[in-house]
Amino acid sequence: MIDREGTATTPAETGPATPGRPGRKRDHSRDPEILRCTIDVLAETGFEGMTIEMVAARAKAGKATLYRRWASKGELVVDAVACLKQGAVDLDGLPDTGTLRGDLVAMIKPHSIEDAEKKMRVMAGVVTMLSTTPELAEAVDAAIVQPRAEANRLLLRRALERGEIAADTDIETLALVTPSMVSYRVLVLRKPVDRDYLVGLIDGVLLPAAGVRQTARV
Repeated sequence: MIDREGTATTPAETGPATPGRPGRKRDHSRDPEILRCTIDVLAETGFEGMTIEMVAARAKAGKATLYRRWASKGELVVDAVACLKQGAVDLDGLPDTGTLRGDLVAMIKPHSIEDAEKKMRVMAGVVTMLSTTPELAEAVDAAIVQPRAEANRLLLRRALERGEIAADTDIETLALVTPSMVSYRVLVLRKPVDRDYLVGLIDGVLLPAAGVRQTARV
């Protein structure tokens, strides 16, 4: 049998157990580690350059182990990207400084920037597949775009409730401004994202669009 990578595989790697013999129970305990390694390889090589062998070597697992769990490289990538959503943004622990700007700036932390850049590299690695693989596009949106957009929605709604922004503010559109511009900068312009760039987006784009008058800068 030939897998999607053009590599010969055995029935034990891809097919069900031989009839009449009990199938070996699958051990999923290593799945999280394998998925983390998949993300690392994907960020480094992109989908086209990535192979099951690379992931197996990084995870110190047998190739057959991966094929018993994921029938193809595509299925493995979809699951790995979906896992990026876990712990992406702590919506219950969002900063509450009393101002929209203060809250947005407080969200910018070194580890969050590093995490965002890695996710953008992952997105860059699968961008050619997004238009042809709906399940991957959904996983990318849910794991990479929506967590930050949802945090922005909550901060904007909080600002609306305290009267800092107008009641007719288009929160849905504004929530996507910074994630969209960060994606464009990384994917199209191939430029890094740092604190100065993010603060510039807040002060120069998001707050003016929300109608917030700034009197002080932190």
